[in-house]
Amino acid sequence: MKFPRIYSLEEIAKLIGATSVGSSDFPISGCNEIHIVEEGDIVFVDHPKYYDKALESKATVILINKKVKCPQGKALLISNDPFRDFNKLTKHFNPFKIADSSISTTAVIGKNTIIQPNVFIGNNVVIGENCVIHPNVTIYDNCHIGNNVIIHSGSILGADAFYYKKRVEGYDKLLSGGSVIIEDNVDIGALCTIDRGVSGNTTIKKGTKIDNQVQIGHDTIIGEKCLIASQTGIAGCVIVEDEVTMWGQTGTNSGITIGKGATILGQTGVTKSLNGGKTYFGTPVDESRKKLKEMAQIKQLIKN
Repeated sequence: MKFPRIYSLEEIAKLIGATSVGSSDFPISGCNEIHIVEEGDIVFVDHPKYYDKALESKATVILINKKVKCPQGKALLISNDPFRDFNKLTKHFNPFKIADSSISTTAVIGKNTIIQPNVFIGNNVVIGENCVIHPNVTIYDNCHIGNNVIIHSGSILGADAFYYKKRVEGYDKLLSGGSVIIEDNVDIGALCTIDRGVSGNTTIKKGTKIDNQVQIGHDTIIGEKCLIASQTGIAGCVIVEDEVTMWGQTGTNSGITIGKGATILGQTGVTKSLNGGKTYFGTPVDESRKKLKEMAQIKQLIKN
């Protein structure tokens, strides 16, 4: 999530009530999660397991709950609750806006695009040309949809990320400030849900086809010309490279990569990153020939 202008370290420290380490005029251009941070961004970290990863990341400013040595060329924001203070940034720079109509007056809809009855289109949504948006589709604020896109009934684009911190009193929600980008020539089936990014974008690249009842988590990137069959669930922060096929009822862990041209057979649990150009099956996942051979051998042992 990029800020509307460059802010100083002092300005951000005052905004969230944190202690700064570094030059007061140190420039900050945005805030992002660890996997998408860029130079000029703030990243938050509140667990010792991830301190080094955050401090060594591309982030320029680290929002952290411990006094540590500041890396050269960076700055720190010391807070007793970085999770809470990261939410403060999202609330300030990307606050929730109430809808004033079923199709926002700030939405931009391209030529020859058909919007069927009972569609909701939020603030600052952009939809390209020659699209068909079927009844009862919901498109949350700031989503961008390319040309020649079809979205079938009941699908929802841009709902919040499933991201919580466990506290004594219950679960605390990490606010979502990102969006969803759908590129050209994408088909989205009925009753699909595509969550927006926490601070970046969930992206479906051009030519990908998605069946009914598919869930795609926050900040995930689906490559070009992928096929994703019904009841597949893809967790957050996953990278699915180009021309991947995922058959029905596939599920994935978060933060993994599925290589270009891979095929995932039905009811597979993808628990780790996979190389491209191969076919996979099972839970835990493995190459399909190996997995099926193992199953046959187990069957023979039982018979014996």
